Amino acid sequence: MKTLTATRMERCIGCHSCSFACARLVHKLLSWNTAGIRIASSGGLSTGFVAKVCLACSPAPCAEACPTGAMRARKSGGGVLYKKDVCIRCGKCAEACPVDAIYLDLKDRPYVCVHCGRCVQFCPHECLEMVDNGKPSKEDS
Repeated sequence: MKTLTATRMERCIGCHSCSFACARLVHKLLSWNTAGIRIASSGGLSTGFVAKVCLACSPAPCAEACPTGAMRARKSGGGVLYKKDVCIRCGKCAEACPVDAIYLDLKDRPYVCVHCGRCVQFCPHECLEMVDNGKPSKEDS
């Protein structure tokens, strides 16, 4: 399985193209509040950005905290699958995330990176990449 990593953030200019691509292509919305990847300043105004993205924990604390099974751990490779129709918007997944990579929108709907890689091609400075973590690449259902 491949996972999204922010390997070259020293190149990042903070354009948020990756966030908008995620929101639009994955979630069919256009808002920073609906993206699975967030770009934040690491202290400077024009340089020094960090990508807040799911680290594909295994086991996934967010899935363990979910009372309905809306977030469930992938069978291999770490990370989660999210079923929005099962979610009760309790926010326990976001509280359990050790790297603050689950974002709740204004209606408390969670957004998390599902490691699809659709954002990678939209980064103009090639800061992001999909890395093979050595696990089988079979998709979970």
